[in-house]
Amino acid sequence: MLDINLIRENPEIVRKSLRDRNMNESSVDDFLAIDSEWRGVEGEIGQIRAKLNELSRERKIEEAKVVKEKIKQLEEDIKTLEKKRDTLLYSFPNIPKEDVPVGRDESHNKVLRTWGTPPKFDFEPKDHIALGESLGILDMTKASEVSGARFAYLKGELALLEIALVSYAFNILTSKKELQKIAKKFGKNFSGEPFTPIIPPAMIRPEVFTKMARLSEEDKDERYYLPSDDLYLIGSAEHTLGPLHMNESINEKDAPVRYVGFSPSFRREAGSYGKDTRGILRVHQFDKVEIETFTTIEKQDEEHEFVVAIQEYLMQSLKIPYRVMLLSTGDMGKPDARQIDIESWMPGQDKYRETHSADMMGDYQSRRLKTKIKNKDGGNEYAAMIDATVFAIGRTLIAIMENYQTEKGTIKIPKVLQKHVGVKEVKPKN
Repeated sequence: MLDINLIRENPEIVRKSLRDRNMNESSVDDFLAIDSEWRGVEGEIGQIRAKLNELSRERKIEEAKVVKEKIKQLEEDIKTLEKKRDTLLYSFPNIPKEDVPVGRDESHNKVLRTWGTPPKFDFEPKDHIALGESLGILDMTKASEVSGARFAYLKGELALLEIALVSYAFNILTSKKELQKIAKKFGKNFSGEPFTPIIPPAMIRPEVFTKMARLSEEDKDERYYLPSDDLYLIGSAEHTLGPLHMNESINEKDAPVRYVGFSPSFRREAGSYGKDTRGILRVHQFDKVEIETFTTIEKQDEEHEFVVAIQEYLMQSLKIPYRVMLLSTGDMGKPDARQIDIESWMPGQDKYRETHSADMMGDYQSRRLKTKIKNKDGGNEYAAMIDATVFAIGRTLIAIMENYQTEKGTIKIPKVLQKHVGVKEVKPKN
């Protein structure tokens, strides 16, 4: 959430943020009106408490009883006002960074750079569904019978390829040597502090999900809810990586604190009927390797840049053509101050599709989670949090299958993954 003093003292900044994100800016005035009333009641309670203390000293018992009842009523009023105010406070999106392009939708996103050249085939390339079914490594039909639409069985070498991606990612991100190599490759003096590997919970409490700014009335339909347990299934590993330091302070000397997590992810994909519903591009259950980092506000831009460098390094090592996109105000997520996506080339669709996101949140999440950085002078500031995709497994598999296909209908395995998969090429079983 935003700093409440920012809204009080600089409401025009918040109004502009809402305008740039195509949201109703009148909510700022609604918030200020409720906040003003709340502060008035707070002040009244303070004055009445002083009077109560005076009556108690003078032993005016009956008068004190009346004043206590008044305080009790005002405290109920202030709870009601706080609830209304907090609802509005939680609805405000993050303030975009200065370099974020202002625009209504994805058409205003900015291409920062491209890498690699989309392959030219001497044959009509297949999409990942045709490839997977012909090789017996992808079964959507049986999954539909067992679990319903938009589920999949990954079989044989495709299952091994998923495990290979996870193993490869963890090997790179937990190695100080490899991270220093990435920093050198991109010509920056990034911290080589390795990522701690994590297998996080796949369920989360509603109140924590809300603090992560990933559960609101607008997106509840996207989540799977277990009412008997009052728990949600996570939509990404970062949903339970982010709260790792909830109600804690991190020593500045230990920052950046970095985690890499692997988990299943669950999304209802509400409202996407008829859109990308074939294959494993947009399914209800998928696996992801995710990054979550905690650093100081001062160093958040540098950390965000390094996270994107890691993503690019991994995609370059797979030799998948991609482009790096800076998302516009109208396309990026509400908690983001800046969002950078990587879109990978997918020959089966003859276009680039998103495979990675890197979200810089500033202190938007940490303010809700009460995650702080303690500096050497003993002071505290809210931590800057960044989350990012290492591999969205399904989409990365699509990119590999379609870019590495051959005229014979086989799929070559990227060189860096061959030792993990155990073969150099996926061939028909017969």
